Amino acid sequence: MGKLTKQAREFAGPFRVGNGKEFRLKSVKPDETGNLTKETAAAELERGIERLRKEQEKLYAQDRWALLLIFQAMDAAGKDSAIKHVMSGINPQGCQVFSFKSPSAEELDHDFLWRTNRCLPERGRIGIFNRSYYEEMLVVRVHRELLEREKLPPRLVTEHVWKERFEDVNAFERYLTRNGVAVRKFFLHVSKDEQKKRFLERIDNPDKNWKFTMDDVRERDHWDDYMAAYEDMIRHTSTDHAPWYVVPADNKWFTRLVVSAAIIDALSELDLAYPKVDREKEEELARARFLLERNHEK
Repeated sequence: MGKLTKQAREFAGPFRVGNGKEFRLKSVKPDETGNLTKETAAAELERGIERLRKEQEKLYAQDRWALLLIFQAMDAAGKDSAIKHVMSGINPQGCQVFSFKSPSAEELDHDFLWRTNRCLPERGRIGIFNRSYYEEMLVVRVHRELLEREKLPPRLVTEHVWKERFEDVNAFERYLTRNGVAVRKFFLHVSKDEQKKRFLERIDNPDKNWKFTMDDVRERDHWDDYMAAYEDMIRHTSTDHAPWYVVPADNKWFTRLVVSAAIIDALSELDLAYPKVDREKEEELARARFLLERNHEK
């Protein structure tokens, strides 16, 4: 294990939820910083970004695996900034980012996985979901009236509907894993007080006014319901093959380091390497060298 991989596991390991049955949200403090300073974390992040660049290049060249990164959080938790900073060194050709808003009429006429299935990453690429099919077990669960818009046959909407959703997602992620798509999921865990602070900054800063809507304030009224939904979701859908990372999000500099470390760890598990060429390719390369050097002499 390389030094950076070992460090990645040290930074991200404490926040990884494998088998989620025993998980409790209160076990992770939103303001946790791992006893690191902001300066130390920034230096580690820079090294991590360089490592990600190299691993992504091998992922793309090998063209065997894909990596799906899912980000979920309450508003103002820092999903966008985490994605922007952590992936800043990645070749855009090898990365795809999709943000899922309220479903359209067309999307509501399909099963809840349909709109995200169309956006899964190709082999050799990193796919990022900013929100995802997990909204079905979060906002739809908190606002039960949204389930009516999905037009499911009434007999299918039972008291077990969320348990069934968990089972469907677990089966889907097992399917992805068996088909070469590694899955890592991040819940950026921000405190209610920090969210309030960031909302006020968006109101006071003209350059950030566009980020704020009254819906953000209204959703705060359901904070406890959301926390219960997140905990239940993580407990039922965090598995060894598709783990959740519950990442402290009150300090963005620490959030970014943990996310970076978790992605490095995920890529290191894939044993990535540049493809080895066969004898025919070696002969082709030798011929190309000969022609190039002969033309240079002329």
